[in-house]
Amino acid sequence: MHFLESTGNLFGRVGRRYPGAFVAFDRFMTISRTNQPDDAWREHLVESADGIRRILEETHRIAVLGIKEGDTRPAFFVPEYAQRAGYEIVPVPVFYPNATEMLGEPVFRTLGAIPGDVDMVNVFRRPEDIPPHVDDMIAKKPRCVWFQSGIRNDSAAARLAKAGIDVVQDRCLLVELRRIGK
Repeated sequence: MHFLESTGNLFGRVGRRYPGAFVAFDRFMTISRTNQPDDAWREHLVESADGIRRILEETHRIAVLGIKEGDTRPAFFVPEYAQRAGYEIVPVPVFYPNATEMLGEPVFRTLGAIPGDVDMVNVFRRPEDIPPHVDDMIAKKPRCVWFQSGIRNDSAAARLAKAGIDVVQDRCLLVELRRIGK
């Protein structure tokens, strides 16, 4: 006798009257529990204020891909502001081949060359220049990749999100840090 048949509950009664009913029901429930929607990765595309706040509060170490020299450029003053707000900045310039230090920190040429974990990759690259860096980002496994204001690449964002990485697009890190009071 099947366990549910002996308990006298609905499934037991159905199982006695219709012997295959419980098996069909059990198979349906198993299939329903194991199949996840194909678009579950979209949860990693962060657009809400609460999601952005969560990311910024959980972040400590930021790799800045495309950091630049010169205090009048956003690719310099945004990471400088984040550093003053208490974040550890790891410079990853695309240009400046002779630079060994930026913002008082050692320079790395790729994300993969950075020792240890990185919580966020802050991207200062044109949208069309992002795809060559996506594999490096996925291999580094940051919690988040942040495309700065004016930067949006939906196919790169989808690849990163499908790899389980949160993605923020077209938002200024400095503005969002100020918004949460940092």
